[in-house]
Amino acid sequence: MYAVVETGGKQYRVQAGDEFNVEKLPGEIGSEVVLDRVLLIGGDETKIGTPYLEGAKVKAKIVQQGKARKILVFKYRAKKNIRKRYGHRQPYTRLRVVAIEG
Repeated sequence: MYAVVETGGKQYRVQAGDEFNVEKLPGEIGSEVVLDRVLLIGGDETKIGTPYLEGAKVKAKIVQQGKARKILVFKYRAKKNIRKRYGHRQPYTRLRVVAIEG
């Protein structure tokens, strides 16, 4: 059984036991998170929401809170002597799917 969930403006296809990174969610490591924006549940019988399935949810546990690798941004304008360099590290939350209900 698998599900397609939406969180942080992105969609993820998950199964029980999967680990995946999402945009940062509040919570401590080891606490449980319920993702209730379920778009689809597949398996023997496929259920499709319009846009979300009512009563369906994915239970996950927070495994890690971290930051992704640094990306460097360099802005430059030709012939104007304008150069700007800065970096960014996107925070993320790593989740492990415990159960899919629906």
